[in-house]
Amino acid sequence: MATITLKGKPKPAAKTRNAEGEKRAPLRGKGVSKPRPTLAKAQADRAEREEQFQQRQQSQQKRERPAPQREERPARPKTGTAFKTERPQALRGDAPPRGPRHRPDERPGERPHERPHERPPQYRGDAPQRPERGPRARPDERPPADRPPRMDQRRVANRGPGFEPPQRPQQRLNPARQVDADDGERLSKRMSELKMASRREADEWIAAGWVRVDGKVAVLGQRVIGDVEITIDPAARQAQSQLVTVLLHKPIGYVSGQAEDGYEPAVVLFQQENRWKDDPSGIKPHPNHHRHLAPAGRLDIDSTGLLVLTQDGRVAKALIGDDSDIEKEYLVRVEFVAHEVPEGTLPSVALAPEKLALLNHGLELDGEPLKPAKVSWQNEQQLRFVLREGKKRQIRRMCELVGLKVVGLKRVRIGRIPLGHLPVGQWRYLAPWERF
Repeated sequence: MATITLKGKPKPAAKTRNAEGEKRAPLRGKGVSKPRPTLAKAQADRAEREEQFQQRQQSQQKRERPAPQREERPARPKTGTAFKTERPQALRGDAPPRGPRHRPDERPGERPHERPHERPPQYRGDAPQRPERGPRARPDERPPADRPPRMDQRRVANRGPGFEPPQRPQQRLNPARQVDADDGERLSKRMSELKMASRREADEWIAAGWVRVDGKVAVLGQRVIGDVEITIDPAARQAQSQLVTVLLHKPIGYVSGQAEDGYEPAVVLFQQENRWKDDPSGIKPHPNHHRHLAPAGRLDIDSTGLLVLTQDGRVAKALIGDDSDIEKEYLVRVEFVAHEVPEGTLPSVALAPEKLALLNHGLELDGEPLKPAKVSWQNEQQLRFVLREGKKRQIRRMCELVGLKVVGLKRVRIGRIPLGHLPVGQWRYLAPWERF
């Protein structure tokens, strides 16, 4: 099968040269770009446009500028009126010119600095001295001879027969403090006895105006007598509810209170990185939780276990107050050192039963009998102590009295709060539903 190819009329080629053979400039139109001007030409065009713009602005401002208004001057008074004054000779034009002024003692044509050895009369030694002035006397003042001698009225000997001392204003007394100290007690102490707050918290509430006695706002230092009605503002209870208590597993080598002998206090462990991951309280840490956080009870530097740090004065009073009866439980590892025993003898066998009975009740420390305790063997080398008081190094001193040496001590419970699985060196918050 044959293929037929149709050829169209060819388009004439574009003429790029003129009749003289010179190269033609490109035609304007579609597909032809405008040639770019040179840098010098672009700068010249821009300067010309700016000059034209400035000229137009100046011509427009001239057209809009208002014509200046002349101020009307007051008319001058006519010549020959009564207001005409005679000008002094020094101000008239016919006055003779005045030459330079000279001092009386200065020669003409000589300047003061040309005579350095001469000084004005007031600065020379030969000048007459000014007479000294005496005391200025008042018109109604009597001469010194007639004036009576001045007397000090504060001295009893100088007081006349009709002398009366000036009346001093009577001191205003605070009606809340008129109670004698022997007849009443401080309000903060009464509130502490009623377990409303600690004495420090009570003073803070009284200063804030949150405490009323028989319906009247109490004042700091107030004393009360007998049975009075003490009411607390809800704002104080709300502020008290925001106080926190921290349970810390204190390691060996930290002191409970202030730093001493180069040892750090246990409160330095109260940091976010040391918080127990299984803390059940749900309390969010806040910078205010570090304020006034103090230990409620002591734990020796060589001891470990549960330590309570609190901001709440009620918790501190319940744990370390004079009338506190909350139990503290300890596990104590001991060795028998009273007398020689066969090697390998366990402390539970070496300690006589009557000695164990003394640990429960019958010992004295510092001349005071100890409260009854609960002491029993946890295993062959470990004792279990349950105390209701906390004298300094009490368990170690009790064991020394019966021939035992403490080699390890751990507090595992305070009241109803056990140490549990809290790791050493970590802490957790006391939950709102937990009570000691």
